[in-house]
Amino acid sequence: MTRPLAPRTAAQAQGRAILQAFQAAGATEVAPDILLPAETLLDLYGEDIRARAYVTTDPVRGEVMLRPDFTVPVVQMHMAGGADPARYCYLGEVFRKQDQGDTRPETPRDNEYLQAGFELFSREPQADAEVFALFHGILAPLGLDATMGDMDLLLDAVDGLPLPDDRRAALRHHIWRPRRFESLLERFSHPVPPRHFAVNGAPWTGERTRAEMHDRIARLERGAVSPALPAIWRERLHRLFNIAGPAPVALAELRVLADHIPAIAEAVERLAGRLDALAARGIDPETVRFDASHGRRTMEYYDGMTFSFTAPAHPDWPPVASGGRYDALTAVLGQGSGNGNGSGSGAIPAVGGIIRPALVAALC
Repeated sequence: MTRPLAPRTAAQAQGRAILQAFQAAGATEVAPDILLPAETLLDLYGEDIRARAYVTTDPVRGEVMLRPDFTVPVVQMHMAGGADPARYCYLGEVFRKQDQGDTRPETPRDNEYLQAGFELFSREPQADAEVFALFHGILAPLGLDATMGDMDLLLDAVDGLPLPDDRRAALRHHIWRPRRFESLLERFSHPVPPRHFAVNGAPWTGERTRAEMHDRIARLERGAVSPALPAIWRERLHRLFNIAGPAPVALAELRVLADHIPAIAEAVERLAGRLDALAARGIDPETVRFDASHGRRTMEYYDGMTFSFTAPAHPDWPPVASGGRYDALTAVLGQGSGNGNGSGSGAIPAVGGIIRPALVAALC
């Protein structure tokens, strides 16, 4: 009689099988460090990352953290000298803390779990479809629900709002934080009472510099004379955020909405091209759910297509697989890099995703 595999052993076995599928698709296996310099991640995400990652201090290396994610170190490795195009795969643990102060979460976050991932650095227009189709093929036997989103649509819609640049920038920055985004949208939808900051001899206190405080005061004074966002534009944004359904149906709704939000027209047609590319690879777009707000619930560095595969029989599970496009991340991490791939600044379009082998094992 065959002895059942222990959960960790079963996850490792599934992970190796997934890794082999990624390698068969042309990926080179890489193994980023488990202990990463904290500085890069803090620069990218700010101090908020401390609430989600295990951070400690080393006498020689300074602040370090247990690997919360593979994408950033893989991007750094590629920008240091990778080819174009390039495909990478990996298998290993990531580490995440529970939310600060949440001692009894309804859905506890796994503190340590195995990820198998695939990353594609390519300027080819078919790259999104390639990655989605690869994951779709690997996961097809499991009967998962496939969902796609597109952060391009949302970011372009914000860029098209009749608001001053600093207000649009604030909304872009918080688009992955729906509550904060709605709070700002509410504030920008109403006139701001004039504010006057009297000059007096009181000393400057706090951690902000004098220049930072003057900049903040200037922004508050500009806000008082900025026109409020017309109600119709807030309504249009909410219509966009709420579009969800079979991808072809959602596409038709988006094309109608693009007549009222012209800034999203190009992103809508890119989505149409992506669905055509999936159909050419044998995936019926009717079987893919499109959710315009999907990307707002994923990693903050995704700025284009996003996707996830979920188990319908286990609504309390995290996605079995997820991923997306992260061009802006490569632009930030590639600044000033001489990676020799002909990209000038070091930026290169990139898309990828991860599968959680333990969840795959539980479904098999």
